[in-house]
Amino acid sequence: MKVHHGVERAIGDKLVEQVGGCDLFVTTYALANRDREHLERVHWRRVVLDEAQFVKNPATKQSQAVRSFVSARRIALTGTPVENRLTELWSIMDFLNPGYLGPAATFRRRFAVPIERYHDEQKAEQLRSLVRPFVLRRHKGDPSIKVELPEKFESREYCHLTREQASLYESCVARMLKDVDESSGMHRRGLVLSSLIKLKQICNHPAQALKDFDPDAGTPPDPARSGKCVRILEMLDEIVASDEKALIFTQYRQMGHLLSLMLRHEFGRDILFLHGGTPQGGREQMIEQFQEMGAERPVMILSLKAGGVGLNLTAASHVFHFDRWWNPAVENQATDRAYRIGQDKNVQVHKFVVRGTLEERIDEMIESKTQLAHSIVGSGERWLTELSTDDLRSILTLRDDAVDDIS
Repeated sequence: MKVHHGVERAIGDKLVEQVGGCDLFVTTYALANRDREHLERVHWRRVVLDEAQFVKNPATKQSQAVRSFVSARRIALTGTPVENRLTELWSIMDFLNPGYLGPAATFRRRFAVPIERYHDEQKAEQLRSLVRPFVLRRHKGDPSIKVELPEKFESREYCHLTREQASLYESCVARMLKDVDESSGMHRRGLVLSSLIKLKQICNHPAQALKDFDPDAGTPPDPARSGKCVRILEMLDEIVASDEKALIFTQYRQMGHLLSLMLRHEFGRDILFLHGGTPQGGREQMIEQFQEMGAERPVMILSLKAGGVGLNLTAASHVFHFDRWWNPAVENQATDRAYRIGQDKNVQVHKFVVRGTLEERIDEMIESKTQLAHSIVGSGERWLTELSTDDLRSILTLRDDAVDDIS
């Protein structure tokens, strides 16, 4: 086996010579693009993409690079073939069997629009029958796999808004409903999506939404401004006292910074925070510290995109989803950083939901049925942008039970 990585990696004739002398050649997506002209010289017997969702956008350079490699066979491995749009499935299938599902524009017209926008079951079944011969789906619970794992327990941790959060939330909803009523098309969808992000940030902590906190100030923002932060500190206090370990996933790098400051101040210990800006060497060091250092490193915070795949963090027996991606496949992949082969403890998965807000309503909708998820192989959240103003008002309006009376 040869790992193609680092500044001293082989290129040109030396690379071709190395490939000829090994059975397995491993590299990264970034280097597949950077060294494309050298890797294209090899006629590969087989090209395998791990975490194949990284080629879900056919226009990116790394996606174009791996498609250019000549190979007799191609394999794509992924836990999330569809995260937001069916065109992501098309991109992976087009890598495996170029042209099989037709050009991208034809696929969108023939399948993506009817299924995503109009929930066309006939089109969904037609697409399912087309991809089924090329998809081998496996779950840890499948009897044929016989993976012996401890138990996994999932729970909803219901939180309340503080009065400050409730005021910000109601103002944001009122402003959005007024704006979307006066707009249409892409502009309307953009307004809805940006407002949803703002509402999720308000549910996390006012400092994230208002950006009124200086991370260089040395003291953390007040946890008491956020119902979620109060709750997670209570739960982590018990976990740390029991010498257990926890992972905390958040979509937002800024929220990760806020949480790390709060937890460091609360528990007086170093808190690991892995995000998209963490260099490779730093990632490996953090993983080693979390796995090996015991109670000295009780908590690791991860941004969902940077830490949701490709990591082995079995030292954790608790997984917190602090804010929700509203995509079960993505959240399950993140949970599987702890709940995987090598785990010898029961794993507790805590999904935070703020009562009376869009978080609770959308969580209920996902639990009952996500149309796209059941139609094909995944789900997304952009369908929310297609809702009518009345439907948005029904989902977003703050209910009476959202605010804690003592806040």
